[in-house]
Amino acid sequence: MPPDADGKVQGLLAAAGAALRPASDSPDLDAELLLAQVLGRTRAWLKAHGEHAVNASEASRYAGLLSRRMAGEPVAYLLGHRGFLHLELEVGPGVLVPRPETELLVETALELVRARPAPLLLDLGTGSGAVVLALAQARPDARITGVEASASALSYTRRNAARLALADLELLEGSWYEPLPGRRFHCIVSNPPYLATDDPHLAKLAHEPRTALVAGPLGTEALAEIISRAPDHLLPGGCLAVEHGYRQGAEVRRLMQESGLTAIHTQRDLAGHERVTHGEYTNDPSSAQEPS
Repeated sequence: MPPDADGKVQGLLAAAGAALRPASDSPDLDAELLLAQVLGRTRAWLKAHGEHAVNASEASRYAGLLSRRMAGEPVAYLLGHRGFLHLELEVGPGVLVPRPETELLVETALELVRARPAPLLLDLGTGSGAVVLALAQARPDARITGVEASASALSYTRRNAARLALADLELLEGSWYEPLPGRRFHCIVSNPPYLATDDPHLAKLAHEPRTALVAGPLGTEALAEIISRAPDHLLPGGCLAVEHGYRQGAEVRRLMQESGLTAIHTQRDLAGHERVTHGEYTNDPSSAQEPS
C-alpha cells in the first residue's frame, strides 16, 4: 500500500498519484488505471466509490504494480493491453506500445486510398499490429501485408489479429522489404524507429525494445531506407506514408523528393507537430514538384 494511504479507494489514489509524480507524466491517470485493473472495475466506478475499502490482498497487488511503474515500466505492459483507435491491443515486453500520434498515420493512409477499391496495402514494422489491424478493420476489402523483423513482436500481431477476428492478413517476418522481392502495392505505410542513438527521451523508454525506437546515430536511417526503396514496391499512382519525429519533417520531404516521389505533404498531429509525411509514385519524372 502506498505510504499515507488509508486503505480506501480515495486515499489509495491520492497517495499513489503523489508517489508516481517523479516517474510519470500522468501520475493520477496511471494510479487510476492500475487500481481499476486490480479491482476489476472501471475508472468511473473508482470515482463514484471513493470510500470503498480495498482488502489487503488487493492493496498488495496494487503496491507491486506501483513499484514497477515507478521503475519506469509502461502502464500498458502492466495492464497487458493498450487502446488504439477502435481496437484494444495486447501488448507487453518485446513490443512497442502504440502511441496516439500513430493514429494520424492510419487516418492519412485511409484517406489516400479512400477512392481505390480493394487496395493492396503494406505496413512495414508491424509491431503489435496497431496500424495493420486498424487498416484491416476500416477496409475489409483491402489485401493487407504486414512485415516485422522481430518474431516476438509479430506474435503479438498474430494474437491480436485472431482475437479481433481480423486474421485474414499476410504477416511476414523480415527486415523492411526483404520478404517482398518484386512485389508492389497501392500504399505503403510505416512507423519505423526514428530516434537517434543519443536521444534524451530514451531514458524514459528503457523498458521498450530499443530496436523499435532507435534508428541509428542520425535517427533517420530507417526512414531513409524505407523511402529510397519505396519506388521499387509501389504501383504507379501508389503512395507512401511514414510517421517521423517532430523535427524530421523537412528531411523526410527531402528524402521523398530525392526518391522521385511527388505530391509530397506533411500532416501535423494534435499538438501541432509535423508527424506524418506522404508522397505519390507516378513513375513520371516530369511530374516532380516542390513538397509542401
